[in-house]
Amino acid sequence: MAERSTAVDVADNSGDKPLTAQTDQSTADGVANNRERDTDSDEAQGSPTSEGSGKTSPPELHSGHKLARRYRLEECVTRLDGFSSWRAVDEKLRRAVGVHLLPADHARARSVLAAARSAALLGDPRFVQVLDAVEDNDLVYVVHEWLPDATELTALLASGPLEVYDAYQMVSQVASAMAAAHREGLAHLRLNPNAVLRTSTGQWRIRGLAVNAALRGISSDTPQRTDTEAIGALLYATLTQRWPYETDAHGLAGLPKDIGLIPPDQVRAGVHRGLSELAMRALANDGATASRHESPCTTPEELVKAIGEMPRIRPPEPAFTAPPQYQRTAYQQGAYGRSAPHIGATQPVPTPPPPLQSRTGKALKWGVSALLIAALGLGSWQLADALMDRDGSADDPNQTQTVDGDNDKNTQAPVPGKPVAITGARDFDPFGDQSEKPSDIGNVYDGDKSTYWQTDYYLSSDFGRLKPGVGVILDLGKVQQVGKVTVTFVGNTSVELRSAGKDATAEPTSFDAYQKVAGGSGTTVELKPDKALQSRYLLVWLTDLPVQADGTWRGRLADVTVTS
Repeated sequence: MAERSTAVDVADNSGDKPLTAQTDQSTADGVANNRERDTDSDEAQGSPTSEGSGKTSPPELHSGHKLARRYRLEECVTRLDGFSSWRAVDEKLRRAVGVHLLPADHARARSVLAAARSAALLGDPRFVQVLDAVEDNDLVYVVHEWLPDATELTALLASGPLEVYDAYQMVSQVASAMAAAHREGLAHLRLNPNAVLRTSTGQWRIRGLAVNAALRGISSDTPQRTDTEAIGALLYATLTQRWPYETDAHGLAGLPKDIGLIPPDQVRAGVHRGLSELAMRALANDGATASRHESPCTTPEELVKAIGEMPRIRPPEPAFTAPPQYQRTAYQQGAYGRSAPHIGATQPVPTPPPPLQSRTGKALKWGVSALLIAALGLGSWQLADALMDRDGSADDPNQTQTVDGDNDKNTQAPVPGKPVAITGARDFDPFGDQSEKPSDIGNVYDGDKSTYWQTDYYLSSDFGRLKPGVGVILDLGKVQQVGKVTVTFVGNTSVELRSAGKDATAEPTSFDAYQKVAGGSGTTVELKPDKALQSRYLLVWLTDLPVQADGTWRGRLADVTVTS
């Protein structure tokens, strides 16, 4: 790709028609605890330049203002250079979102729209997703995710450097995400600790891809080097809690003046040597000398390769505290009423009594032995007599026997249920946007477990706390006897079987019309109702999703069979 970039290379600046970014990324509800803070000055990361913003003033908006009769502005978090950023509420989907606003005649309005639309098309869950990019009369606004459970790297570094494993995960995830973005022609150019977030699940996400730079008119002749050096600065900060330049920034103290850029392991004791070298190789773009003579990394792709060549840093072993030693009480020791011995004191071992060696002792042993032999003989005689009586009773033709009919029934092999054909299926998302991957719905009953219907991806196993679940409605063609429903998933999934009942003549459209009849979790789950069930419409309702390789959560339903 060309090195020249103004935050986005893949951009269409010609269209006036607003484009809604189609993504299936979900966010969490609630009040955010991470404000979108942006510093007014651009840190020394590459050679960014700023375009003039003209004389346009930001639109006079206030809390409670509603955009497109949907996005209600709640709190202004940034007002700078002719634009403003807000925390807002999407009243249609009942979730928190972020909104950037600027006048339509702003000098950078067109480039902001182009950057937002290109970032939305990337659809990479490692980036905070752009949800909408709209020009509405005299106003341009960009709507993006708001992550209330995420914490900025700035806040994490306020208490000290990160642990080695956390720093390794940060640089690995951020570098691989930026490498993917550059492959699509997208650059960030404002990659600083305010733009990097860690979620409650430990995943790292990047905010403001292309858009933050476009809002400020920042460009670079070497966008890949600029972003690579920014990643190196982030790693340097996580290892040392210092900003690798002479100026203070992002709540971090800069390096002492006139000493140049020194490796992190010379700034702070105990820094991981491999990560220290990696930070220097990324920061070498600013004229520093790479530590230990390794070649500098000039692109995120090269940085990813360098990380892959390092010995893998494993997470720390969990610390288990030994349970306290069990102490028997004085009562358990048979010393109730007596003073307990001091803990830790050596107790004398009682001396066993001497064996019975006298004439009286020998006579006592012979007497006990004789009694035992007599008792054994009497017991054997009584047992033989009882067995003979029972045999005689069995031969008596007048003796009646009672046979438990239930036991006979239990010993019979169960009759296997007959397959019930599924005549149709539909995705069911009553608590979201009413649609969940409808194009793949036929895969759930095609008899092929290598194909599947999948949900959208979410930020946690409980659907990002957006909704209680999603599912698939099965149509059996007519009211049928349902004995068991077997579902097969890709990954461990929690699921409920719900029924519309035998009185439903048409497919119910509300969740409350389906009553839970069974539940379970696993990759292959047999859902058996507790009592006889007749129904035409069944709902397979997913309530907890498995994690995927990319760090998101997604449900995948491969097969469903119904038997009577």
